[in-house]
Amino acid sequence: MTAAATKKSSPFDSLKPGQTITCTITKAPRGEGRISTLERLMRRDPTNAKALRRGHKLRQQNLNVYNRGNRDWTSRVKCATVVRVAQGEAWTMTFTPDLVPDFRSVEGYVSVKPA
Repeated sequence: MTAAATKKSSPFDSLKPGQTITCTITKAPRGEGRISTLERLMRRDPTNAKALRRGHKLRQQNLNVYNRGNRDWTSRVKCATVVRVAQGEAWTMTFTPDLVPDFRSVEGYVSVKPA
């Protein structure tokens, strides 16, 4: 058998780069790595990305600078949790081919459809 004959077809083969897709979490993962992968994918949603940029801008404006040993030091505020991995959560994003390995690692937890 050839390599092409043994290769499974995946739902990502029909997606084109630049296409808008809708992703929905079908089952919440328990592993920390899979949760962080899903969070990273969810942050690519334009609404979530805008909220993260706005939060970063506000944290930079309100940066606490103090003097320690005659040098300026800063204490940074932690980033807000914008995304939450739970069953039924959905987001839209632009598909790029470099995301296929991430989607394959969590494909048991996410359904991907063209928007």
